[in-house]
Amino acid sequence: MKDIKVLGPGCKRCQTTEDMVKAAAQALGVAVTVEKVTDYAAIAGYGIAATPGIVIDGKVVHAGGLPKKEDLERWLLA
Repeated sequence: MKDIKVLGPGCKRCQTTEDMVKAAAQALGVAVTVEKVTDYAAIAGYGIAATPGIVIDGKVVHAGGLPKKEDLERWLLA
């Protein structure tokens, strides 16, 4: 099971990113836990300056703007 954190203050793009992660995981049949991180200090701890950010199994894979669907699939299958 992959541990995924979506980093962001709760804006529309952050919510869309969370929805995209869940949809991609379901479509690929990948078991995930998705946690929304909204605390600015916690987000800064990952070194992310632009949100939304995505952290998979402790590794930052994306920061700033919406991720591409093909990137999400690649990260989830890695």
